[in-house]
Amino acid sequence: MMRRNRKTKITLFFSIILIVFIAAFVAFSSTFERVAPTISIENNNNDTMYWNGRDKIILKAEDNLGLKNIKIEYSKDNNETKNILINKTINAKDFTAEIDLPKPKFNEKLDRYTLYIKANDKSLWNWFGGNTSEQTINVIVDNKKPQVSVIANSYNITQGGAASVVFYAQDDNLTDLYIEVNNRIFQVAPFVKDDYYIALIAWDLRDGNDFEARIVAKDKANNIIKERIPYYYSNKKYRVSNIEVGDNFIDGKIKDLYEANSDNSLNDRALIFDFVNAKLRSENEKIIHKITKVVSNELVNDFKLNAFLPLKNGMKVADFGDHRFYKYNGNQISESYHMGLDLASTKMAPITLSNDGKIVFAQDNGIYGLNLIIDHGLGLYTLYGHCTKKNVELGDIVNAKTTIANTGTSGLALGDHLHFGVLVQGVEVRPEEWMDSKWLNDNVFGIIKKAKEIINKK
Repeated sequence: MMRRNRKTKITLFFSIILIVFIAAFVAFSSTFERVAPTISIENNNNDTMYWNGRDKIILKAEDNLGLKNIKIEYSKDNNETKNILINKTINAKDFTAEIDLPKPKFNEKLDRYTLYIKANDKSLWNWFGGNTSEQTINVIVDNKKPQVSVIANSYNITQGGAASVVFYAQDDNLTDLYIEVNNRIFQVAPFVKDDYYIALIAWDLRDGNDFEARIVAKDKANNIIKERIPYYYSNKKYRVSNIEVGDNFIDGKIKDLYEANSDNSLNDRALIFDFVNAKLRSENEKIIHKITKVVSNELVNDFKLNAFLPLKNGMKVADFGDHRFYKYNGNQISESYHMGLDLASTKMAPITLSNDGKIVFAQDNGIYGLNLIIDHGLGLYTLYGHCTKKNVELGDIVNAKTTIANTGTSGLALGDHLHFGVLVQGVEVRPEEWMDSKWLNDNVFGIIKKAKEIINKK
């Protein structure tokens, strides 16, 4: 009897051990993992998507252990009858399918489909049935392109210059709206009434002689329209300068800027000059471009400016757009574009603000020295370089006629002057245009006035 009880206890003990072992195996073995497959559809973030009837619907399924089966069905409108699109056995960790829903038959009007997606994995969990993910997606049929029409625009644009446009764009499911200029993106701002927009655009002189501007509108169903803005455009020949640099120049300002902005590993004068003129300049301009790309999405009812006159009695000492090639000992060592207008008068002359704005940058910036940047709205910014004794700080709202700083020799300036720049959405443009009242009336204010008259009649 005692021997039988002992045998029973041993059997029970090993049974418990076996059960614990099996339980541990099930709990910790990847074969019995409990993570269901993931299902995603491209350009769809919820249970409703929009489809234009042309594009393939891209479905992706993944599982860390491996997929076993994918089943995709659909139904039309409110019809509950399901039709099989895909029912496939899979032996892979990921699966991609291009779903092509059937096109409506002749005279058949379809507003939506419903997709039913089911994915099973290879896990032995759930009594060897695996983990299952199911997703139901409403597919709204939308094959209408957004409506776009130009209301008013500048007559022409000059290479290196700017222009304006006001236009209408409407779609119930609009997702993207911008202007594409030579592969650059320009943001737009709402104007006066719903579905009307305004923008300043720019033609970067470094983009070459070709120009094209189109309004691009895209909706949730990926219907896209690109409407050309009918600008006449004119090429402009900018100055080309060949400049010989000497040891004294490199050993002065250039070396100072190099030592303040590098690891000081270069000893060759030509390389030191190219570092400051090309690499440091590029880094400084990246900062400027990033700051000046910002466009407010607040409603614009009007946009008025005075012609810019930053330096009273200032004389031009260097042109905008000057393409400079530098030589040292007869060999070309570097090149750059001068992307502003240099103005000079007296030493430490007051720099006066011509228009209201907000200080968005006010600190040292390499070759630009003490550099101020002011936001005037609608993506328009003015830049003031080589300053001394600034009277404003970052974030200040400043009014016209305010003295913001004084001219100086900070940065890469050999003589006391102001480097005055104008940027439209991160692109340097000809300051002369924004210093000309007639140009402003013809290309900005007149366009806005004409557009408002047309819009208010509708």
